[in-house]
Parts: sequence; structure tokens; C-alpha cells
Amino acid sequence: MARQTHVLVAVPQADAKRYHASLRDNQDIAIRIVTDINDAMTDIANRDNTTDVLVVSQSLPQPATMVNDLRHVYPRLLIVIVDEEADFAIPGQADDISTTPFVNDDLVKRIQRLMSDRQLETLRADSLPAVRTFAKKLRAASGELGKLQAAAGACREMGYDYVAFYRVEKTEPIQVGLKAQDGAKAIRAVAPEKGFADDIIGWVAQHNQSRIASPDDEINHPLVKKGRLGAVACIPLNISNVRYGVMVACREMPGSVSKENILMLELISAQLTAALSKEVTM
Repeated sequence: MARQTHVLVAVPQADAKRYHASLRDNQDIAIRIVTDINDAMTDIANRDNTTDVLVVSQSLPQPATMVNDLRHVYPRLLIVIVDEEADFAIPGQADDISTTPFVNDDLVKRIQRLMSDRQLETLRADSLPAVRTFAKKLRAASGELGKLQAAAGACREMGYDYVAFYRVEKTEPIQVGLKAQDGAKAIRAVAPEKGFADDIIGWVAQHNQSRIASPDDEINHPLVKKGRLGAVACIPLNISNVRYGVMVACREMPGSVSKENILMLELISAQLTAALSKEVTM
């Protein structure tokens, strides 16, 4: 059975019933509805929720600010703005915009197209030389730790100043432990040995969603929070739909991790977990 698309809808209370009626019977969509911007932000941050697509109404207060904030923290979250007052509108920081969400299933079609485009984007990127080179290095390494260390070194060669891999040790509460790392000796010496729910490493392991952070972000990596590094990307690792761990990739310059970087890290993470599946018993 195909995985459902998890959609969070943020609309005024008066519109909630219309959205629920429009989306509830679609077997490919799992819908959650909130009626406040703050509730939407809290829902997305909830480690127990999965959000593939956010649908947000232009009628809510300051939706553009919300979208900009989300773009910073969740670069791979798909966002659709709904503006029924406009004849024509430009998405801006969002991925798409609907002015007639309930006409000919316009909103549903836009959600489906975005998810389809994401899958095609992944397939196209999978043919990139960097991904093929990464996979070749993994094949040359042996054992779980060998493959993790090879992956860390390969990521360093892709322009990251520090790379680490953590494995889930406990799920309730979440705890992950450092398994492999590559970077300057001074950084490796002070890198966290564990990750927990209140830091970005544990958050990503629990929430199963990629996330980035700069020095001023609340949920963060200790070395970025303290200014030893400037930006961090954390990518969840899953083997056979079971949480395995987290990839951590850092750069010295703040704001230096882009949406495209996240896509590439997700692709090589998929290569890594495919290789690890032959070495690890989950």
C-alpha cells in the first residue's frame, strides 16, 4: 500500500469544515486541521507528527512571516498558500498557490503534483555523479562502522567541515549515540557523544524529518549554538521503515546549508541505509 501524504491545513475556524469535507475522503491524504498560526507551528514541531505538505490560508494573520520562518527550519516542507480573494497570485516563498481550492479538486491536484514532482526530483538527482561516487565508496567499505566512517569521509569531500553519524539507542525517551565522525581534531574532541529530544540530533531522530539550524535557533547542535560551527543539517536514517539514526553535516559559515544541500544529503542517506541494511539487524 502506498504511503499516505500527511497534510496539515491551517485555516480560519469558519473554513475548517469546508477543507475537512474536501480532503477527508481522499485515501491518499491524511489530514490534520488547525485554526491558528501558532498551533500550526506547534503541530509541525511536534515530534510525533509527520507533515509532508502544509496548506495555509492567506486569511490567517501574517502567513508570509510563517512561511519564511518555516523555510529556514524545514527546507524540504512543501507549502501551499490558499488565497480565495485573489484572481491571480504568486506563491512567493511557498511552493504553490491556489485561488480556487474547491473547484475541480484544485487543492488536491496541487498537493498531488507537488508530491509527484518531489519524487521525480529525487530520481533525477539520484543519477548525479556525486551520488554514484558516494555509493562506490560505500561498496568498498566493510561492516557497519566501516560504512559509516566511509560515508562521513565522503561527505567531508562534498564540502562539509564536520560530519557525524548517530544511531538510535533508546526511543522512549529518544536517545542516540555517536558511531562515526570526520572533521578537525579539535571539533571531534568536543562533539556530543549523545543526542536527546531537546537538541536537533534527537529531534530529527524522533520526528523523522530533516532539519537545519544556525547559531540563533533554539533547537540546535551544541557546536553551532556555541559558535564553533556556523550551520548544521540533520537527516534521519531509516532501515526498512525502522528508525536507525541521524546524519549530521556541519559547515563553518552560518546560513550555508541550502534546500538543494538537504536534497543531496537525503539522497546519499538513502544510499547509506541501503548499504547498511545488509550489515545491521534492526
